Amino acid sequence: MSAPSVFLMNHIEAMIFCAPAPVRADELRQCLNEMLATEIPAEDVQAALDALQNRYDRDDTALQLVRAAGGYQLLTKPAYKQSVGLLLKNTSKKRLSQAALETLAIIAYKQPVTKAQIEQIRGVACDYALQKLLEKELIEIRGKSDGPGRPLLYGTSPAFMQYFNLNDLKDLPQPKDLPQEENQNLLPPETE
Repeated sequence: MSAPSVFLMNHIEAMIFCAPAPVRADELRQCLNEMLATEIPAEDVQAALDALQNRYDRDDTALQLVRAAGGYQLLTKPAYKQSVGLLLKNTSKKRLSQAALETLAIIAYKQPVTKAQIEQIRGVACDYALQKLLEKELIEIRGKSDGPGRPLLYGTSPAFMQYFNLNDLKDLPQPKDLPQEENQNLLPPETE
């Protein structure tokens, strides 16, 4: 049997890397057949998997190719458990609650906006959500309103743009494109 092609190995590696669950060899073969519009022998797919297994068995990589649930999956080696665990723990802290997401959406579409305006739209107090969004640096204080009491004005931050992978606020979905019940408060008032 000849050595598997680097082309085949790289495509199989990419599919396994992107798969959310273990991928069976026959699934890999089916995808390759469709992509290349030709019949890839099962032996070639298995040879590529074996070569990948050998590559990941070396000590110079943090990953391992694991056979699980009848398929293949890329996982980190046990030696890196502590660093990966710490990263996942810190990443999970970055998740946003429903209240924070609602508050953030209002700020994104209405900015600059005051706390009172946000609460009027949401119908509930938003102190905690604002605090969390400020801590996560997804929003920032943009100044003070000229209204009574000169309340703070909130707007989105550069971290917001990065978090949601936006280049410009114009990239946000337009309220007219959202289902009516979800965007009732985001649409500008109709003028007569």
